Amino acid sequence: MPSPQLKLPTIQNWNCHNCGGCCKQHQIEITLEEKERIEKQRWEEDDSIPGGKPVIVKMGLTPASQRYRLAHQEDGSCIFLNEQGLCRIHAKFGEPAKPLACQVYPYAFHPAGNDVAVSLRFSCPSVVSNLGERVDRQEAAIRKIANQVLPKRYQTPPAPKLTARESVGWPDTLKAVTALSRFFADKEIPVQTSLIRALGWMELIEQSRFSIIQGERFTEFLELITQAVDQELPPDLELPRTPPGRLGGIQFRLLAAQYARKDTHAEAAKGLGRRMSLLMSALKFTRGKGEVPPLQERFKSVPFAALEEPFGPLPEESEKLFSRYFRVKIQGLHFLGAAYYDIPFVEGFYHLTLMFPSILWIARWIAAGEGRTALTAEDVNEAMTIADHHHGYSPVFGMPHFRSRVKTLSRSGDLKKLISWYGQ
Repeated sequence: MPSPQLKLPTIQNWNCHNCGGCCKQHQIEITLEEKERIEKQRWEEDDSIPGGKPVIVKMGLTPASQRYRLAHQEDGSCIFLNEQGLCRIHAKFGEPAKPLACQVYPYAFHPAGNDVAVSLRFSCPSVVSNLGERVDRQEAAIRKIANQVLPKRYQTPPAPKLTARESVGWPDTLKAVTALSRFFADKEIPVQTSLIRALGWMELIEQSRFSIIQGERFTEFLELITQAVDQELPPDLELPRTPPGRLGGIQFRLLAAQYARKDTHAEAAKGLGRRMSLLMSALKFTRGKGEVPPLQERFKSVPFAALEEPFGPLPEESEKLFSRYFRVKIQGLHFLGAAYYDIPFVEGFYHLTLMFPSILWIARWIAAGEGRTALTAEDVNEAMTIADHHHGYSPVFGMPHFRSRVKTLSRSGDLKKLISWYGQ
């Protein structure tokens, strides 16, 4: 069976710049084969391993649940991360000797009909800054990784649902993805306007039934609702800065706090004390008064009220970043189906849209902590790496209570308010 074609983003650059960030954030689970390969490398005889610690940790309490992961250093970094920010395995035995999870990052592979869409994780600073060679010119290297990730006998999975009630199959789902991506292609339209227009388009899809609207009729349907949006929500639409309602504000602060957390092995190892601290923080985020509790060392305690003041227009660089971010995530199907907790197309886009106010809320927190009332491009870049670390990977975002929170924000109209409130 031939390998599926890779759909690579043409607007994204990336090469690793050895910042070591990914080696400090993730728990690397390894297969039995990878465990045996690392054991044959005889790291117990290498005095560069910190404290002579074992490099592999057993997980699971029973033989049936037994799994393995790479060990961590005291600060939570991978046991193989050296002082220069480089991987010891890579340096000594070459990149193919590393666990597959390490080779894959920051790429993400998602089913797209008979093809596979390639997205990237913006938790990597080099992805955010668009550093390196164009991704679509690295197909040979990415193909080697994909061949390890995809099953030997890859079979196309069923298409994700379009809405909670409706399915249209892969060809029409991919048409909808392409049409959605076009909302973010015009560099002259502010990204918050593009998001509002795309949400209006999504609402028309959510209200429709597709039992007979498929194939050519579905293409015509997409053209009609796009024309309707152009009339009702033109590109020069002026967005009033309207605050979300009280309940919407609570729901959003809890959501943004989840994105702002630093869920690493070092943090989890703090046990009950860490869980109690998070519970107390959640209560403060619910009230939204007084000082914002710092969820990780990067943040300083600032008044909640300071983050609700206008911070001015987005830096031009940040406009371009958000446009690229949404296009890469949409074209890479990094917001629905198998890539995102099996959530339908429309609901998944609501989740993705909330990344915009969440990232800007975190960016404001960074700026306010340094005594500033305007955002820099660096603030937004850093906030995106923090928030996108969780997108599609933190299990809590696929849980019923979190999905209910997103649905409440979209149905109440607060999602649109959040975009304009924090976008200005």
